Amino acid sequence: MNPQRKVIHIDMDAFYASVEQRDNPQYRGKPIVVGGRPEKRGAVAAASYEARQFGIHSAMPSRTALQRCPHLIFAVPRFDVYRGISEQIRAIFKNYTDLVEPLALDEAYLDITTNKVNNPSATAIARDIQQDIFDETKLTASAGVSLNKFLAKIASGMNKPNGLTVILPTEAEAFVEALAIGSFYGIGRATAHKMHELGIHTGADLKRWNEIDLVKQFGKTSHFYYQIARGIDERLVNPNRIRKSIGAENSFDPDLEGIGRIELELNAIVQVVRQRLERTGARGRTITLKVKFADYQQITRSRTMLGFITGERQILAIAQELLAGIELENTKIRLLGITLSNLDTESYEQLVLDLQPYPSSTSQTCHIG
Repeated sequence: MNPQRKVIHIDMDAFYASVEQRDNPQYRGKPIVVGGRPEKRGAVAAASYEARQFGIHSAMPSRTALQRCPHLIFAVPRFDVYRGISEQIRAIFKNYTDLVEPLALDEAYLDITTNKVNNPSATAIARDIQQDIFDETKLTASAGVSLNKFLAKIASGMNKPNGLTVILPTEAEAFVEALAIGSFYGIGRATAHKMHELGIHTGADLKRWNEIDLVKQFGKTSHFYYQIARGIDERLVNPNRIRKSIGAENSFDPDLEGIGRIELELNAIVQVVRQRLERTGARGRTITLKVKFADYQQITRSRTMLGFITGERQILAIAQELLAGIELENTKIRLLGITLSNLDTESYEQLVLDLQPYPSSTSQTCHIG
């Protein structure tokens, strides 16, 4: 660990839904989601905090969301508006540092170890950024402050909305040791379930495992698990990361079974991928379907087209064809994902989407390209 590094993670609070509530007074204080309507087999792109009280979350099929909250309000996504606000927010970040690594339109890492305002206090800078965002956009953001990206990311989610959480270098190892595995950024629900089966419930439990044994159980990601169990994350805040793919995947607990339910969840994932394409303007040539079964066996199927794949119908049709080539009878699925790659990197602004676990029975993740 390097105690000299000072990293802030800023995460807008229910960004899309909050924008709609800001711009539409009739939505304020009510459960709303941004996304496709149930009759069009849409998916939730974002949920207000009022909607989250009903267990509604991003990537959930809109039909399921409506079942959980019959008076739910559906707002049509306005990605041009969200992008414009995101540009305002990033301009605020640049007032403090040029080391800004966007993860999506609504969140970013900032390295303010050295900064443009010559303020030695990362906590004070985080507060100033939160205030600047509110003054500029009338929206709230939560902030996490620590010595690395892993800890800052976890900290930003601890006191939402409009929260500020600081994990000092002297607190890092003890904080991670007490942290429940399900709260680890970078450990999805399916992996957490396997860890629970192995008796790993907290960071302290994970820390007791040596790296060799972790590799036997979890493969190439084990080095990451070994490091974060000790509060170590050596990844730098990189303002120039280029995304090579756009995708979404859902893990399921209990496992997914039945072709009807599998197709419904596949459609919801396609909706999420389509939304991410819209907000970035990206195009790609290759579709990859990933399926992880209940026994943790994983397969992928890909198809590359001569031209760019851009439309939702084309993505869904290709994904369904790939799914049809997999034997699904009498099987249970732990994870389902779709990735678009071979991107036209000249046509869109480079935003990097990191892993985003959700505390729900279905957890959405985004791919790092």
